[in-house]
Amino acid sequence: MKQVYLVTSGDLRLSANRVCWPAQAELEARLTQVFADNGCELIRAFPVDEEAGHGFISSQRMGMDVFRNIPADAPLVFATAAWQYTHHVLPGMRSHKGPILTLANWSGQWPGLVGLLNLNGSLVKAGVRFSTLWSENFTDDFALSGLREWITTGNVTHDLSHVVLLDTANLPPESNALGQKLAAELLERKIILGVFDEGCMGMYNAIIDDEPLNRAGFFKERLSQSALFARMRAVSEADAQTVRTWLDAKGLKFNTGTDEASELTDRQILEQCRMYIAALRMADEFGCDSVGIQYQQGLKDLAPASDLVEGLLNNPDRPPVKSDDGRELYAGDALPHFNEVDECAGVDGVITNLCWKALGLDPSTTLHDVRWGKPYGDDYVWLWQISGAAPASHFVGGYSGSQSDRQPAMYFPLGGGTLKGIGRPGDVVWSRVFVEGGAMHIDLGLAKVITLPEDETEARWNETTKQWPMVSAITEGVSRDAFMARHRANHVSIAYAGSRDEALKALAIKAAMCSALGITVHLCGVHV
Repeated sequence: MKQVYLVTSGDLRLSANRVCWPAQAELEARLTQVFADNGCELIRAFPVDEEAGHGFISSQRMGMDVFRNIPADAPLVFATAAWQYTHHVLPGMRSHKGPILTLANWSGQWPGLVGLLNLNGSLVKAGVRFSTLWSENFTDDFALSGLREWITTGNVTHDLSHVVLLDTANLPPESNALGQKLAAELLERKIILGVFDEGCMGMYNAIIDDEPLNRAGFFKERLSQSALFARMRAVSEADAQTVRTWLDAKGLKFNTGTDEASELTDRQILEQCRMYIAALRMADEFGCDSVGIQYQQGLKDLAPASDLVEGLLNNPDRPPVKSDDGRELYAGDALPHFNEVDECAGVDGVITNLCWKALGLDPSTTLHDVRWGKPYGDDYVWLWQISGAAPASHFVGGYSGSQSDRQPAMYFPLGGGTLKGIGRPGDVVWSRVFVEGGAMHIDLGLAKVITLPEDETEARWNETTKQWPMVSAITEGVSRDAFMARHRANHVSIAYAGSRDEALKALAIKAAMCSALGITVHLCGVHV
């Protein structure tokens, strides 16, 4: 390779692209030098837009036009230091014939690693061959040796020996039997996922086509966010205030102010309470077993963020809501919510809910962004966080240990609060449903959530997004680089399961259930 073309994708929101551009420019300058040191000219495939104030591809059409000017067989690098919309570049990458390398800077400042994993998962789903690398500054042996391998061969080799295809014959008989029983019951009854507008933020990997979804007993009820907004308008202020009063009584601290543009206000919170009620009423009306609110794009221009709503829905311990005819909706149970309409997380959440309830465990679930991480002592400790969907039961102190901060204005113009806390220590099952070769797969593993010292927690929060919850996790049997090389998505789902033995049993039952539903199961770093 003598000449390598570079592309990058950004957000649809101009405010986010402008704020994140300096980090991207720094990454590109570093990569230009690293490639030059290895005898390659890194050519930016399109110019920086000085008037817009950034150099990201910011729409699908722009991406298509940029790829028209890249030689089809040229070596191609995709580099990101920020969250990006994969569909901006996926059409061009689908038809590109040359070797592809995806790169990200190892930083928590902006969700660049999240954007990288979203693209990687989307390329896997699309059947596009690619290689991938990550580094803090591209001076370490791991990144440099991988880069040289790609320049020489067009591929980067990663150790994926931690991934083992499940053999159900190796499962404990009782776990296998229970998992198969739960699968048979699901297939007989069937599941409805309420999808409030599909395809959030370009996440192609988060969409499951109907055919593989239906084979596993899941069906979509395609709902509109405009209908959700209209239903919010029908919720009385008294009903909304009842939800707020319940949360206040539970000890959830709302950090409020009066400036709508920059602070969380009581009005925004009541709007979120209306959304919570409206979502439950619509789910009941359509018989949904789980719902996913996109929020972006569209609803963000009409209402405060959905994130507080999502965290409440994922917890059986939540404010009670009645239907118009006086029935309590989903009484004593969660209504699993898949953040950002990630349908893979929706399937995962429903399966977890059924398995955990069968075991008498708390079925509260959430997904998190694989945001970042760094060593602490002798361990590599991940920092997983998500703006919404995390239930208070996952945090130290529950509701009384949680807070609600206003969402960052560059992403959430109309505000709204989060459900923020520190992940409580304990053993969790982590998982990810994904699509490959037109079929559903799931990766399953174990992790331990730990409590870091207060100063370390604050330091990590200050390097990421402080308004969002934080989980400090150590993955069992899977190193940082092995996890990154394998993971097929920007999201990872977790559920607590008591002791490690209980977590292993829950994992085995979930694996058996998934297998019986026709979902190919991969065990990551763990044996059952």
